[in-house]
Amino acid sequence: MPRQRVEQDAVFLNIPYDPQFERLYLAYIVGLTVLGFVPRATLGIPSGARRLERIFGLIQRCRYSVHDLSRVQLDRKAPRTPRFNMPFELGIAVAWAAQNPSRHTWFTCEEDQYRPLKSISDLNGTDFHIHNGTVEGVMRELCNVFVRRRKRPTVPFMMSVYRKLRRRIPLIQYAAGAASLFEARVFDDMCIAVAKLSKR
Repeated sequence: MPRQRVEQDAVFLNIPYDPQFERLYLAYIVGLTVLGFVPRATLGIPSGARRLERIFGLIQRCRYSVHDLSRVQLDRKAPRTPRFNMPFELGIAVAWAAQNPSRHTWFTCEEDQYRPLKSISDLNGTDFHIHNGTVEGVMRELCNVFVRRRKRPTVPFMMSVYRKLRRRIPLIQYAAGAASLFEARVFDDMCIAVAKLSKR
């Protein structure tokens, strides 16, 4: 695979795509965008034999990645299985960063401070950013992760942008003809909307 050009402000966002995570999904988009980053997600990557290669390529292009492991528990549908996508993609990022430390840095987030060492003990010694399952917690932890950024918005400002985005969601979905927020066009449109809202 050819060497990818690194986008210095791009952040690979490794999160679950399900309705129960919707609030935090929006929080990550708002938080990262207001901090001056460009969120990148796997939503636009088609399924198929080359999907994993494309995910790896996306991670390679991003200077940073944020991995939320707060929904790796068993799902409710039979057969009850854990969610492996997030830890698997974290593993790809960890391996890539270990070989290319100047090109990629990864961060991990969780809802429960005690769960990570039980669910993924190989990361013992890693600082998990605990957001307590709240929108404000995600904003706070993103500010802690990227504390050295030149752009330093306050959490209350980020929350105000979040509330404005929530009010625009129906229009964004309608314009995209989308039933879900977890679609490539909606993701892009929300990032654009947040960039505009944060400049007002």
